[in-house]
Amino acid sequence: MAKEITVVGGGLAGLVAAIEAAERGARVTLHEAHSTLGGRARATSGPHVAHDGAHVFYADGPHWRWLTRHGVIGRLGMPSLREAGIGFRVEGGLRRLPPRRFLTMLLAHRGRTAPVDRDFHSWASDLVGEDAARQAAHAIAAATYDADTGRLSAAFVWHLLKRVFAPKPPAVRWVVGGWQSVVDRLAATAGARGVDIVLGSRITEVPNTPTIVATELASARRLLGDDTLRWDSGHAALLDIAVPRGRGDRFVVFDLDEGGFHECYSAQDATVAPAGESLFQLQMPVREGERKADAASRLARLADRTVPGWRERATWHRTATAQGRTGAIDRPGRTWRDRPAIDRGGDVYLVGDMVAAPGMRGEISVNSAVHAATLTCART
Repeated sequence: MAKEITVVGGGLAGLVAAIEAAERGARVTLHEAHSTLGGRARATSGPHVAHDGAHVFYADGPHWRWLTRHGVIGRLGMPSLREAGIGFRVEGGLRRLPPRRFLTMLLAHRGRTAPVDRDFHSWASDLVGEDAARQAAHAIAAATYDADTGRLSAAFVWHLLKRVFAPKPPAVRWVVGGWQSVVDRLAATAGARGVDIVLGSRITEVPNTPTIVATELASARRLLGDDTLRWDSGHAALLDIAVPRGRGDRFVVFDLDEGGFHECYSAQDATVAPAGESLFQLQMPVREGERKADAASRLARLADRTVPGWRERATWHRTATAQGRTGAIDRPGRTWRDRPAIDRGGDVYLVGDMVAAPGMRGEISVNSAVHAATLTCART
């Protein structure tokens, strides 16, 4: 008789866990409290398709192999050579190359191993000086969403820097149609594997079946009655802009002054904006004690540099704030293994981008989901 498994949450992690468990012979029921699937992987409906912050895949890990093996990635987009330029904001201006000491850090010191128990800023300052260390931390804030990335574990930050700024063809992949298209294909795959997907179903008590909890930590704390389910995450102001296409608009800009980030998503995927328009997504980490409105103002000023005249040109825009839902970040002395455990005991498992699995952001979700499904199906 097939083993019955309940998955709570229909985001990226929940869908992956449901598919993996079903393929291992389980009878799976997935409950999603909202009327649509996807969680933070959802995107706005057209004609402007925007994510909740920057969303890309990196094709260099087990998460990518799982997704491609299941055929849920679909078509990939690529910016033209003319549009693919990367820029850096340094001392208020935009430039094509990063400062020399920052570049030296990425190239000359690439083979170094950073310590887990030391903060990134002090470790990097010993290598290249405080200014370059600060610029490096601000550059990778694109992935951490944290205004003081330098306080995090040197090993954690250094690993991210080496992945994002690799001196080889980048592993980054853009999916045509955005992550929503991946969510749709995951849902179709789950249905084809016999997963029973129940929308608008909010679970308030742990079921009697083996259960995989694929929710944010705050929701998991309430469901499991476990206040220890906490971990650090980022906090950022978000700004999405659509404008008529212009020659002065930038593709990608890393803000080495304040940790902001700018990316044009229509450059590699014309389906995310109406014909003749460009769609940009920007973010700015919120500083400790800073008002959200002040962070939003700093973000708008970054947009003034990267999308000149956007305030007058905008055909569509929206603002938001992401707090505690941008993936796990590790302080000195901690690694991904110290995050909330996947196996909670009693045939209950926790998955998502804030648990004890490797990767960054969505990769943690996929890797933890596969691991949880494997564990629960292996137990009799």
